Amino acid sequence: MSYSIEQRGRPNTPDYRVYFKNSEGKHISPFHDIPIYADEAENIFHAVVEIPRWTNAKMEIATKDALNPLIQDVKKGNLRYVANLFPHKGYIWNYGAIPQTWEDPGHKDGDTRCCGDNDPIDICDIGNKVCSRGEVIRIKVLGTLALIDEGETDWKVIVINTEDPEAADFNSIDDVRRLKPGYLEATLDWFKRYKFPDGKPENQFAFNGEFKDRDFAIETVKSTHEFWKALVSKKTDAGGLNCMNTCVLDSPFLCSSGDAKAIVDAAGAFGAEECIPSSVDKSFFYEK
Repeated sequence: MSYSIEQRGRPNTPDYRVYFKNSEGKHISPFHDIPIYADEAENIFHAVVEIPRWTNAKMEIATKDALNPLIQDVKKGNLRYVANLFPHKGYIWNYGAIPQTWEDPGHKDGDTRCCGDNDPIDICDIGNKVCSRGEVIRIKVLGTLALIDEGETDWKVIVINTEDPEAADFNSIDDVRRLKPGYLEATLDWFKRYKFPDGKPENQFAFNGEFKDRDFAIETVKSTHEFWKALVSKKTDAGGLNCMNTCVLDSPFLCSSGDAKAIVDAAGAFGAEECIPSSVDKSFFYEK
C-alpha cells in the first residue's frame, strides 16, 4: 500500500493542513486508517513522518480534527518552532508517529507510574535519509526512551527505516550505540533540554534515562495499539479526540469516502508559503 498527501492552506500559517490519501486516491486518517503493521510477522511497523530531520516546524497529527491532518502546533497564539540548542539543528532524526497507537491518558503505566500523553506513540528514525513531511515509511524498532513530560508518559521509540542501506545492521539498541556512537547520548540530551529556550526546566525520564531494548519497545508499541483499538471501537472515552476514519470497518466512527472528501474540500486551497521567521535560525546555548 502506498500513500500520498494533499496540502491545504499556506505553509507556515495556522491554516496549513496536510491530508492523506491511500493508493486508490481516497482520503484517509493517518491516525486511524494506516495499518500499524507493514509486516506483522517480522514486527515491521508503519510510521508517519511529521517532522523531517534538521527542520524546526513542530508539525503533528491533529488528533482532535476530522481526518487528523498534519498541522503546525500553536502555543500562545504563535506557530511553534523547536529551538536550535547548540550543537543541534532542529530535530536530529526524522520524527513522527506510529499509526493505530494511542497513549491512553486514563492508563497509568506500571513502569513509569505515569499516564499516557493522549497521542499516538512517537518515533525517532535514525536512518540516513532525510524524509519528507507526510512520508509513510516502514520501520524496524530498536529500543525506546521513556520521557516524562509534565507528568505524562511520552515514549520515544528509536527506529530505523527498513529502506535504509544500513538497516540490516541495526537490530537492537546496542547496535545503535555501537554503529552510531554518540547518537543515543545526543538524543537523551536533546529531549532533556529542548524546552529550555521556553524557560522550562529539564525534562525527566523513567529508568534514569536508560534506553530500553528492542523487545521492551515492541511490547510497548503493541500495548498502545490495544489502547487504540478500544478508542476507535468506542470502548473507552475518546475525550476530544476525533476518531473519524474510512477503513476501520467495525468502528462506529467509520465514514464514507464522500464525507472524507468533503472535509478536505472545505479546507482552504493550497497556496504560497509564508516566510519562516528569521528567529528560527537562532542557536541557543545552555548553561547549568
